[in-house]
Formats: sequence, structure tokens, C-alpha cells
Amino acid sequence: MFDLTVLWKAPDVNPVNRKARSIPGLNPFNVYGRVFFFSWFGFMIAFWSWYAFPPLLYETIAKDLGLSQNDVANSNIVSLTATLLIRLVAGPACDRFGPRLTFAGCLLAGAIPTALAGAVYNVEGLLALRFFVGILGGSFVPCQVWSTGFFDKNIVGTANALTGGFGNAGGGITYFLMPAIFDSLVADRGLTAHVAWRVTFIVPFICIVTTAIAMLICCPDTPTGKWSDRHLAVQQNLVSHGISGAVVDVPGELTDRATTGTDSPSGSGSANDEKKLGFEAVEPKQVRGFAHEAHIGEQQMLDTARGEVVVKPSFREALPVVFSPQTLVQAGGYFCSFGGELAINSILGAYYVKNFPALKQRGSGNWAAMFGLLNVVFRPLGGVFSDLIYQRTGVWGKKFLIHGVAVITGVFLIAIGLTDPKNQHTMFGLVAGMAFFLESGNGANFGLVPHVHPHANGIVSGCTGAAGNLGGIVFAIIFRYNHKDYAKVFWIIGVMTIAINLSLSWIRPIPKGQIGGH
Repeated sequence: MFDLTVLWKAPDVNPVNRKARSIPGLNPFNVYGRVFFFSWFGFMIAFWSWYAFPPLLYETIAKDLGLSQNDVANSNIVSLTATLLIRLVAGPACDRFGPRLTFAGCLLAGAIPTALAGAVYNVEGLLALRFFVGILGGSFVPCQVWSTGFFDKNIVGTANALTGGFGNAGGGITYFLMPAIFDSLVADRGLTAHVAWRVTFIVPFICIVTTAIAMLICCPDTPTGKWSDRHLAVQQNLVSHGISGAVVDVPGELTDRATTGTDSPSGSGSANDEKKLGFEAVEPKQVRGFAHEAHIGEQQMLDTARGEVVVKPSFREALPVVFSPQTLVQAGGYFCSFGGELAINSILGAYYVKNFPALKQRGSGNWAAMFGLLNVVFRPLGGVFSDLIYQRTGVWGKKFLIHGVAVITGVFLIAIGLTDPKNQHTMFGLVAGMAFFLESGNGANFGLVPHVHPHANGIVSGCTGAAGNLGGIVFAIIFRYNHKDYAKVFWIIGVMTIAINLSLSWIRPIPKGQIGGH
């Protein structure tokens, strides 16, 4: 039976990497609860601003700037393209500089163009601005890498799904907040629509900057302290538990290794030594425990140290990770699930107005917001199911969950596309059903990511996140060239989702012989 006290009490931790084995989400005074909060809240604020244009774009902004349907579609594609590029960079940046600094950097860099929204007066300016605002979408990668760094394998699927799900809810919140702020400025402040939509963007700018600064001040890089000291902390934790005389291989480029008594002070050791952590024998009296430690075996401790310590990537070492079949599985699944979510989120309000003209901008925006807000429940469920299945079946169960929910998502998309509902109850019901499996698929996908090449978690997360944006771009292009035939594109996305996932279902979830991640 679920113990409610884990939501606020200090969690048990892995004795090697100090990752928590429960989520104290209601306790911001605990470091794990605090990082959990800033992971999801930072991404939610970023997602809100990233998608701040669509709620006002199709009517207010399009009318003010004289935009055509193609101009609107192009701006959506440009925004996704920028995020794709940033996510590819953010992954290796997380492995090199740590997810906290990368996260804050994405927020602050994206805040600048958000504040400059008022300077847009033509379609070229809109395209340029939305490209740079797309930097905010890249914050998803450090959000997930940071969460993975603080929560252990037994709970990481749930942690990643919660941070991603709460964060993705920003895509729904923006459909409530942006029209409400705009209407308030027009009705209560007497601003014209031409001025009001520009002033509206100052609100997310303030929230982004405040969140980034608070994140830097209040949170650490890792459970063991500084990012640059993460390998030293693993060494010290193993030594403190009496694991002596062992040499632990760490894949990748390890420039911040520990110095032991057997190392050459002049740094003349071999290249092979550069990739090892050495542990000297310790006296029994030096062995000490820590409060709230989970009890795991010595071999499991060694496997964690060998295979699950993130290393600084070199280009040569990153390529096998990027092009491995396992990374392809993650990328393909997220291409369909998150890519579909992004593209649908951009046009859903317009689709509702087309089929139900009486809703108008605010009414259609409110209903479209529900699609994004369902992430608060549905994406975390994908992570929870992923962790529950993992306890019984291991990583294979996590993989088949991804493909299973994707196929059902495809069925719902095809149903919406073929029926093109003109009844609101039917439309909203089908969209909610589709959202359940689509968004839980996002959560399930990042429930498996931490198991795939755990020493290069940032690279795998970056590639997976970028693939989601690539999917959004591809699907947005399909929407663009089908103009307002939204239903046709829904069934096209459904067919693609089923085909891609079935074609990837045979690949092993993690590489054969991999140490760590099991």
C-alpha cells in the first residue's frame, strides 16, 4: 500500500550516488523536494512562454500583422526548429557543465526574446522572434537530466514523468493565461489590441527570470554537490562502505578523476588510467553509514559506479551513443508522441474554431488548453506504470509499454481523422482519450531513457528530446500543406505512429553486455 509520508519525509538514498528512492514532492525544504519542484516548475514556465504565441496568434496577432495561414504555420515550424537545435546542444552541455547551469542558461537566453515580442511589426520579425523564443523548449532536456540525477532507478520513471508532465502543462496554461491577460489589458487598462498583445509577453518574461535566478541560488548540481566533483563523491562513498582494492572503470573522458596514493603526482599515468577510479584499502574503523541509506549489495554498488556516473563526452565517444539502436528506439518513440503533441497543440484551437465557430478565440482556447493540462495527470501515469512494470519485468516491460500506448494513440488519431467530429462531446471525448495514451507515452519514454547508456544520459536525453521536436516539425509541415484539413492530418499522424513503433519494437531496450542501467 502506498505510504503518503514519502511525499514529505526525507527519502532513503542510494549509498553510492546519493540518488533518492522516493519523491518528497511536498517538502521544498528537502534538497530532493526542492530540485523536484524547480525541475517541473522551471520547465512549466518555459513551456508557457514557448507556446505563448498560439493562443493569440490565429486571430489577434494575425490580424494585427496581416498574416496569412501559411505565415502562421511557418512561425510554428520555425519555433520547433530552434528547439530541435537547442535540445541537441543541451544534451552534451548537461554532461559537460551539469543540468542546473544548462537549465538556467536556457531560461535566461529564452527570456530575452520573450521580452522583445513587442518589437515585432511584420512577418519577418515574427519568424525571427519565434525562432529565438524556441530556445525555451530546449529546457526540457536539462529538466529530465537533472531529475534523473537526483532519483534512483526504482523511481526515476515516475520522477521524470512528473517533472515532464507538470512542465508540459504549461502548454495548456498558456491557453488560459495569455487570452486572460490580453483581455484584462484591453478591458481593464483600456489598451488597444495592437498594444495589449505586446504587453502581455512581459508577464512570462518576469516569471522566467525569477525562476532561473531562484534555481541557481537554491539548488545544487547533484546530490553529492558540485558537478565537477561527482566522480570524487562516488569514490569516497564506496571507500566509506569498505569497498577497497577495486578499480572501477568509468566510460568516457574523465578529466576530473580522483588522485590516490598510487597515482603519479606528475600526471604521467597511462591513458587507460585516466578512465578509472581507484580505491585504496580502508581500515574497518573508517567505514561509516549515512542516515536514510538504502541497503544494496556490494556488486550493485560497483555496477552503479562503473556504469552510471555521467562523464564528459568527447565527439568520438558520443557518436556510438547517438547512433546506437537503443537511442533510435527512444528517439523514434518520442518523435511520434511528443512530436504529435507539439503539432496538435499548435493547431487544436484553430481546429475547434473550424468545427465549432460559436466557441470563438477564448472558448476554443479554453478547450484546447485541456489537451495540455491533461499532462498533469496522464504523463505521470506513464512514468508510474513504467516503474511498476519495471519492478516485475525489468527494462523489457518498460520498452513494450512505450510501443503499446503508441499503437493505441495511433488508433485514436485515426478515429478522429476519419470521423472529423462535428459534435462537441464526441470531439472532446476522442481528444481526451487520445491525450491519455499520447501523453502517458511521453512519460513512459523518459522512464526508459535513464537505463539507456546511463554514463551518457545527457546525450540520450538530448537526442530523444530533439527527436520529439523533429516529429513536431514534420507533423507541422504536414498540417501546413493541408491548410485547414486538420482531420486528414490527424489520421496521417496516426498511421505514422503505429508504423514507426511497430518497426522499432524488436530492438533490445539496452545494449547487450552494458554495465549499469539494468
